[in-house]
This record gives sequence, C-alpha cells and structure tokens, in this order.
Amino acid sequence: MGKNIKLVYWISTALFSFIIIGSIVLYLTQYEKFSAGFLKLGYPSYLVYPLVVAKSLGLIAIWYRKINWLKEWAYAGFFFNLTLSLVAHFAISTGNHLNALLAMIFFLISYVSQKYAFK
Repeated sequence: MGKNIKLVYWISTALFSFIIIGSIVLYLTQYEKFSAGFLKLGYPSYLVYPLVVAKSLGLIAIWYRKINWLKEWAYAGFFFNLTLSLVAHFAISTGNHLNALLAMIFFLISYVSQKYAFK
C-alpha cells in the first residue's frame, strides 16, 4: 500500500506541477492576453507577475519537501489561488475553468496522498 500511495503522490504532484508550470510560461509569454483576462475576471492585471513568482516558489517548496511548514504554506497558497480561479471562471461563465478544475483535482490528490505516503 505504501508504494502505491507514493506513486499516486508523485504522479498527481507531477501533473499538478505541469499545469502550474504551463500557466507560468503562458503568463510570461502572453502577458497582454492574460492581463486582459485578469481584468475580465475582476482581478487587477498587475497580479500576473506576482503570481508567476508565487507559483514558482510554491512549486519549489512542494518538491523540496524538507521544510514542512513551508510546504504546507505552499499548499495553502495554491488552494486559495485555485479556489479563487475556479470561482471567478464560474461566476462570469468564461468556459475556461477546465485547467483550474484539473489543477484543483491533482492538487487535492497530491495534498491528501502526501499525508499518507510520507508518514
């Protein structure tokens, strides 16, 4: 069982990271498009670059796994980011909620499975 839960953790964390890295790359390469999207969702466009930094540092904290409190704060930050993203997309019916929903699913699997995989 322990080996299977670790596999679930690593796969879900990798898939979650892939989505987050994809968003980071898109934020950097298509800033105008995403800053306009943030405005449409009701968020200020200046949040794009701080989110790039926060998401990057959050992934480092999750993958590093040595400082438990930092890893927990990173998971908390991603939880709030993904929750706000989902709510915003659903509230104004953009139809672009699939990536946020998938990220939230992989995020939740990663968070729960790491509690059992690394006891």
